Amino acid sequence: MDATLALIISLSAALLAGLLSALLAVALLKKRKGGDAETLEALRRETEAARREILAAQQASAQSMTGALTASQKEVFAGQDKHIADLKESVNRLAEQQENAANALRRSVTEQLALGREENEKKLSEIRGVVDEKLQKTLESRLASSFKQVSDRLEEVYKGLGEMQTLATGVGDLKKVLMNVKTRGNFGEYQLGAILKQLLSPEQYEENVATVPGSQNRVEYAVKLPGNRDGEPVWLPIDSKFPMDAYLALTEAQETGEEEAIRRVMREFCARIKSFAKDVSEKYVSVPYTTDFAILFLPTEGLYAEVIRAGLLEELQQKYRVNIAGPTTMAALLNSLQMGFRTLAIQKRSSEVWEVLSAVRTEFEKFEKILATTQTKLNQAGRDLDLLVGTRTRAINRRLRGISTLTEEESRRVLLEDGESFADYEEPSDE
Repeated sequence: MDATLALIISLSAALLAGLLSALLAVALLKKRKGGDAETLEALRRETEAARREILAAQQASAQSMTGALTASQKEVFAGQDKHIADLKESVNRLAEQQENAANALRRSVTEQLALGREENEKKLSEIRGVVDEKLQKTLESRLASSFKQVSDRLEEVYKGLGEMQTLATGVGDLKKVLMNVKTRGNFGEYQLGAILKQLLSPEQYEENVATVPGSQNRVEYAVKLPGNRDGEPVWLPIDSKFPMDAYLALTEAQETGEEEAIRRVMREFCARIKSFAKDVSEKYVSVPYTTDFAILFLPTEGLYAEVIRAGLLEELQQKYRVNIAGPTTMAALLNSLQMGFRTLAIQKRSSEVWEVLSAVRTEFEKFEKILATTQTKLNQAGRDLDLLVGTRTRAINRRLRGISTLTEEESRRVLLEDGESFADYEEPSDE
């Protein structure tokens, strides 16, 4: 291929040289303006011959170049085919090696997976057995506990159902009681009595009292208040009323939201309360035997709230001299009365306490004189005892100093009789 290139280069140089010579000749002829025709013809012929030679040389060069190129291409193609064949062979060998390695790796992985699968299956079997055993125990304990809880709950439910049935029966009975006018009045009276019994002592109130002398009308309860100097009490009448039918009609009308129905039922409700207040005032209030007002007790807070909402308190107080009280306000009123009773009791007892203190003072003065006399006598006895123990004892010891002493046995024999001892003459200890 290198030789072909050198040949091409040489032919190109020859052609260029011929062309240059021809161009030089033409240029010389142009300079010679006066040249003859023969010379021009000779130059033309030479130029033509040179052109032909150049063409022949070009053709020969082209043929040589074509052959050289063809041979070079054949050599290149042959080298490429050989190189490609070598590459194919290398690739095939590499692919075979990779396939062999992949097969070996696949076999190794398959064996490892099979081994791991077997070990996992064994461990899973062991774990499954342990888990099944624990689940069985846990399930049995949980089921036993759950069944026990369910049975306990069912038992509680049965008890609750029984209590609900009892309660439903009681509610039905209570509804029957409250729907009856007489029993409804007994319910209010019983509640009022329970409040009085809880807050007052039995001597502070009475039941079914004829507060007006000579009257056959008896109020349900009356509280005793301090009266005149004759010792007669002043009664505070308390009567209970329970207009449940009017109250239920009012609540039903309020639930419907109809303004006209609410106003109509409210008028009826207020008329009932006013009639109750008028009845209590006319039957049970009589000054000076009673207070100048009475108390109308309503046994439910809802009923009392409706009376407050209707604005009847001031009208009933001013027109009928009746105060309205619910369970809570009744308890507060009785507590205030209880405080008043305690204040009166303290005032009543204060004079007695003063007399007792005066008597105690007189007796204490006498006691002081007696204590002073006793102290004087005790002091004199102490001085006499000191004289006896000190001076007289020393005088006796001086007189007896020249007398010899005896042993204990000899003194016992001389001084004591048969069967006696000094212990019989010893004073008993305080213990």
